[in-house]
Amino acid sequence: MIRTLVQKSLRKVKAKGFTARTVTAATSRMASGYPGSDEPGVCANPDASTQDFIMQQTMMRIRDPKVSLDFYTRILGMRLLKKLDFPDMKFTLYFVGYESAEDIPVEDAERARWLWSRKATVELTHNYGTESDESFKGYHNGNSDPRGFGHIGISVPDVYAASERFEKLGVKFVKKPDGGKMKGLAFVQDPDGYWIEVLNNGR
Repeated sequence: MIRTLVQKSLRKVKAKGFTARTVTAATSRMASGYPGSDEPGVCANPDASTQDFIMQQTMMRIRDPKVSLDFYTRILGMRLLKKLDFPDMKFTLYFVGYESAEDIPVEDAERARWLWSRKATVELTHNYGTESDESFKGYHNGNSDPRGFGHIGISVPDVYAASERFEKLGVKFVKKPDGGKMKGLAFVQDPDGYWIEVLNNGR
């Protein structure tokens, strides 16, 4: 399978008039994988059947959708991409992410199809009643024992400017950019206590 992929790629680069040296370098890279692919346990050349797979969503349960949607849209700047109601099962899903408003389809069925092709969305799951249940103690955020899930992350043009704005908006910090041993990145918490890493996007 890998040999077939290499041969197809070579035919393409030769057709475009690349030099023999370029072709040789390309062949070497394909044969050896990519930087980091020699790490134990890493598959250097994933199966071709997975080439169109994407990381589409991370799901987190929330107590109050009004509070969480305000945080993710007004404070983090995401948009609500799609809402899915399941009244018989007593829960609603809210998909948020960084997409341009003009790219979000208006027609419902088309919007649903479009949603499933988006990368790195956040699925906020609301189970009915938690927002008004005084006995509900909240969800485990994974950062206290027993630890598991850690955080999601967003990249921004300027961590310090973003953190200054978050502080003015009353966002709770786990770590400010100059706190701790790792400088230049921050961790904030959403209304349910989930951690969000804020780091520079490399521009």
